[in-house]
Amino acid sequence: MQTILIELLLLVLLVGVVSYLIYLNLNVIGLFVSITTTIVVYSFISSIPFLFKLVLWLVLLAAVLITFVPAMRKQMLTLKIMHAFRKVLPPISDTEREALEAGTTWWEAELFSGNPDWRFLRDTPAAKLTEDEQAFLDGPVEQLCTMLDDWKITNEDFDLSPEAWQFIKDNKFFGMIIPEEYGGLEYSAYAHSCVVMKVASRSIAAGVTVMVPNSLGPGKLLLEYGTQEQRDYYLPRLAQGKEVPCFALTGPQAGSDAGSMPDRGIVCYQEFQGEETLGMRVTWNKRYITLAPVATLLGLAFVLLDPEHILGDEENLGITLALIPADTEGVVIGNRHMPLNVPFMNGPTQGDDVFIPMDWVIGGQAQVGKGWKMLMESLADGRAISLPALATSAAKFASRNTGAYARVRTQFKMPIGEFEGVAEVLGRIGGNTYMMDAARTVTAAALDQGSKPSVASAIVKYHLTERMRQVVDDAMDIHGGSGICIGPRNNIARIYKAVPIAITVEGANILTRSMIIFGQGAVRCHPWLYKEMEALAEPNEDIALEKFDDAFWNHVAHVIKNVGRSIFLGLTKAHWVEAPFNTSVAAHYKRLTRLSANFALVADVALTKFGGSIKRREHVSARLGDMLSYLYLSSVVLKHFRDRGEPDQEIIFVDWAMRECGRGFHLALQELLYNFPGKVLNKILHLVIYPLGKPQIPRKDTLHDDISSLLLDDLTMRDALTDDIFVPKDPDESLLWLEDALQQVIKAAPLESLVKRAKRLGNIKKFDLDLAVSCGVINESEADVIRNAQLARLKVFAVDDFSPEYWRGRNQA
Repeated sequence: MQTILIELLLLVLLVGVVSYLIYLNLNVIGLFVSITTTIVVYSFISSIPFLFKLVLWLVLLAAVLITFVPAMRKQMLTLKIMHAFRKVLPPISDTEREALEAGTTWWEAELFSGNPDWRFLRDTPAAKLTEDEQAFLDGPVEQLCTMLDDWKITNEDFDLSPEAWQFIKDNKFFGMIIPEEYGGLEYSAYAHSCVVMKVASRSIAAGVTVMVPNSLGPGKLLLEYGTQEQRDYYLPRLAQGKEVPCFALTGPQAGSDAGSMPDRGIVCYQEFQGEETLGMRVTWNKRYITLAPVATLLGLAFVLLDPEHILGDEENLGITLALIPADTEGVVIGNRHMPLNVPFMNGPTQGDDVFIPMDWVIGGQAQVGKGWKMLMESLADGRAISLPALATSAAKFASRNTGAYARVRTQFKMPIGEFEGVAEVLGRIGGNTYMMDAARTVTAAALDQGSKPSVASAIVKYHLTERMRQVVDDAMDIHGGSGICIGPRNNIARIYKAVPIAITVEGANILTRSMIIFGQGAVRCHPWLYKEMEALAEPNEDIALEKFDDAFWNHVAHVIKNVGRSIFLGLTKAHWVEAPFNTSVAAHYKRLTRLSANFALVADVALTKFGGSIKRREHVSARLGDMLSYLYLSSVVLKHFRDRGEPDQEIIFVDWAMRECGRGFHLALQELLYNFPGKVLNKILHLVIYPLGKPQIPRKDTLHDDISSLLLDDLTMRDALTDDIFVPKDPDESLLWLEDALQQVIKAAPLESLVKRAKRLGNIKKFDLDLAVSCGVINESEADVIRNAQLARLKVFAVDDFSPEYWRGRNQA
């Protein structure tokens, strides 16, 4: 028995030493010399059977031959592997390829490496507004928010007021992304995000109205792909609000599946404005198109066919994008949808055999058939701005107003926020808000450095809108009855109704999680996978073999490194990892480094196990996407915290986010392993990733309680967490009543405690302010402070009701 224990100990030591040598990332010769020395020592001191030692030496010899004899490796191994891969990998459609290749990579690629370079993230400049951008937020954006009456917009007019529309146009809200040379504002992605966030905190309908022309639409597409003539004509008109744009992509038969798009254009010649003109007759039926009912300029996606081969040999030219003035003969536009009673302009558009000239194609004839790639590349960064800003706006609004309500509202003679059940929910609201703002801000900073991170944009779109759903649901729970009674006083319910809209648009969340985040991430972010795919697609066999040999064996080395890193970091619990910075949160960086290695390893095992069929293994893809997402969210929280100077009072938000993301990561990983086919492989992965057992990351009650306390009583921290949203100043605003009640309740709290203490000691018989004054417990002015707080409370507690005549009037209207 003792001999067996010694041999097991020696085996563990061997694995640990080899893992450590791999972790050190030595050069090839140094690594082989070190491993050979280790195996020699192990063979000398161990009494294991000779056959086992022989296997070790044979494995080492094979590794040496593969590494140092490339000619033999290529002919005996690489060529056979390359041919096998070509047989099993399914073909990738053009739309899939264009979606996979869209945009660029950023920090998410470092996470895929298994050994992220934290200096890269550190060196990304922090998001910052220019003086002009800050002035725009403090001036026109503040003015617009003051003009907006969201109850009137959503329940009476079902539209922004004419004055608000004109103000938006006059102040170039539609031209935030358009360069100054064309009359636009040319604001940063971060400024764009801040504008949307502030406007949406006042009115979701107004926020959507402002964000869409600056996101995926004609302006963005013209900037990237338009001809100079198109830019010179349309961009100034868009910037000045002379054109209201929309973009029509989705139809009854084709949403996410663009390959099924039935809308068709036929290349032809036709007389147009008195001249024989090359163009196309286009038929379409689109729906869910934001701004379509009021649009003057329609962007349209359709499949262009050339049956007479006017343009060339190809008949199906592919998805094409065009700009069509809305008053063009045959364009049907103007009807409205009503998305959950959030009345931003949205509706269908149709056209039947509408002729448009070739020069109305965005980018002209040169861009015919390139529409899907154009859309995917534009969506790669646009998706990272608008909806994350809207979601963060909702979270900040909920944190600010629900925290105040939970402090002001009392039950059983104490603020409801002091009940542990409510504190847990309120703490979750605050923690999510901090994490969402970190993701919004840091991702916008990456965009402003020129990145178009398609995977990161999918992560923030999905996770921020999902956390918006959780935050708003939590807020509704706390507001209770006052949250469900619609009326001018109720602001949270209007956000609640908008949640499914954010979940659905710009890539439905189910699709984004199960197919896009990891599906696109594996190809774009993996250091070797895309290079292998390129090599397999190379028609020249010699060039293909050379490229595939380099990519494949580097991929193998990448896997081996992450096996070694996972074992070593698991055995040491990442304590020996050198933290990238001398910081109060250094331990979090260490843990994330370990989790990155775990993720990279499991991702490679899944890709090897399932090959091309992984795109149909949505359970697997979704959980791998969750793991990547939690790594990304954790990273940007640390970056955000560092960019803000690592203030001590924010450490609890960082700790909450790290614990939340850690639990999510390990849950996704363990569910993935539990459902992974093959018991032997499952057990091996468990041993490699969790050599000392699975970690337990329970929720920490004190974190929720501490965050809740900040939202209840710390006005300074509350302002910091919810900065850059609109806070009304009009004394008739119900939101201002809540702000006033919170301050008065906090001011009155110590005085109320004096009266309660006097009652408890028997100095007064009941909680009576006149009695307390007469007994000298408090003076008259202090009693007035308490009375004012009580009145402020009652004003906040009131909910809206309506007369029968009101409802009869609405029915008649």
